[in-house]
Amino acid sequence: MRVAIADDDQEVLQQLSSYLENAGYIFDSFRNGKDLQVALRRETYDVVLVDWNMPGATGLEVVDWGSDNLDQPPAFILITSRSDKADIVSGLEKGASDYIIKPESEEVIIARIEAAARRNSSTAKPERFQSHGQYRIDRLNNEIERNGEPIKLTAKEFKVAALFFENLNRPLSRSYIFSQIWGNLGDIATRTLDMHVSRVRSKLELRPHNGFAIQTVFGFGYRMDAFFEEGENNGRADT
Repeated sequence: MRVAIADDDQEVLQQLSSYLENAGYIFDSFRNGKDLQVALRRETYDVVLVDWNMPGATGLEVVDWGSDNLDQPPAFILITSRSDKADIVSGLEKGASDYIIKPESEEVIIARIEAAARRNSSTAKPERFQSHGQYRIDRLNNEIERNGEPIKLTAKEFKVAALFFENLNRPLSRSYIFSQIWGNLGDIATRTLDMHVSRVRSKLELRPHNGFAIQTVFGFGYRMDAFFEEGENNGRADT
């Protein structure tokens, strides 16, 4: 999971960072609402924790902006010292998924993050088998078939392909893909990702006339577009 946290209080920011690090999350931190907005345009996050009172742009303004300007907004959690019900309702109406009233324990904060991520996910926990048009994914054996024929993929290629199928029509930043497949960005060359995407595209024959195509999002990353004819399977899990 990739998380963004924004709070202008350095002590709070360090505390939240330690919580996320303990939970094993990959995260970016910000002390200014405008800087967070810039990052949201170029990165993919599952959950964003943002303080209500932020310089540059308040947490409420960031949530409102994200709901209006991002194709698929992450789950926003407002961090606030406000306990007035009217304020809380206002935040939720602007598009926040949840709110946390400071101070709060590490266990509660992590639980709220995980719950928000689940609610914001476009799909439930994947079944072992899932069909997308011509493609059938077997997550237990890390295999993908096209029209009943198995396609030979490496373990990493399977993970890349499955990640795209799980996020159809959603732009994914390079750093998000790195974090989901390789776990960190430290020693992974950019061409490694490009090579894996190219191989997945080629091996699965991901082209519009086959129902799916991986597009390059210039300066950002990649997106798998779905092209469905009427009556085709629209990514429903097998039963």
